[in-house]
Amino acid sequence: MLGRMANNVYWMARYIERAENLARLLATTYHMSLMPAASGEDTANWEAPLRLVGGREDFLSRYGEVTPGNVLNYMALDLDNTSSIRSCIRVARENARATRTGLTTEVWEGINQTYIELEGMSYPQMLDDGFQEFFDWIKERSHTFRGACYGTLRRAECFAFTRLGTFIERADNTARFLSIKWDMLTPSGRPLGAVDYYRWGALLRAFSALKAYREVYSTIIEPRRVAELLVLRRDMPRSLVACTLEVAGVLRGLRSQAMCTRVCGQIHERLERHRIDGILRSGLPQFLNTFVARNNELHAMIGREFMLVL
Repeated sequence: MLGRMANNVYWMARYIERAENLARLLATTYHMSLMPAASGEDTANWEAPLRLVGGREDFLSRYGEVTPGNVLNYMALDLDNTSSIRSCIRVARENARATRTGLTTEVWEGINQTYIELEGMSYPQMLDDGFQEFFDWIKERSHTFRGACYGTLRRAECFAFTRLGTFIERADNTARFLSIKWDMLTPSGRPLGAVDYYRWGALLRAFSALKAYREVYSTIIEPRRVAELLVLRRDMPRSLVACTLEVAGVLRGLRSQAMCTRVCGQIHERLERHRIDGILRSGLPQFLNTFVARNNELHAMIGREFMLVL
């Protein structure tokens, strides 16, 4: 597969996954904002999406004040924000169009239809329809994309690079999101209260992990177990271990002796060797930030070895 086409397919999948992840983050932020909050806590809650994408300075320069409406408009529909959901879908569609001949009709039409509907949407319309309905629609369109890829693409390089893009992006999001939320949600020197349980439940819902948590642990929500589920559980689709395992398998199928294949194997083995208590003792945010840096290195190596990116 030509490097340029591989790059287009890879980024197409990354941006679709990124749009879904942003919808999940905004949904949980919105739900948390409905709970009673201490002075300044609601503002900190709405700053979390800006911190995730590194867009706080740009946001403040154009919107001035951190309010739910401003953040939702900026993160969902603002085309001048290159990290907004609308921008992600637009770039995903551009990458899909650039490699249209390598995609099936179902994959292309799914992305194109999402783009057309989102281009016609405004903030007042999103407000009227309901924020949760909008977030659910974005997640549904992302699921449709992955289903079309899995169900219609030939098991060759194009399919492999959609998987690579999806799981590299998903691992990055899980690590960044959990790192940002960990200190915000972990109470200092006091037991968990009713509001804390609701917020941890909202975090699990952001990863579609609340049902999985109940099945695995059969107990009340504990931060330690939330971290274990999202970092170290192989059977949790959005955990770091599960994502790196998927990436490692794809890379072995593409080029087993490539440097990026070996590096991905090292990242995965390091995760497998850890236990959650050791991670928490050394500091979960620090561990997650180190993972993000390693994941970015892996992304750069994939670009150099497969996509002719210097």
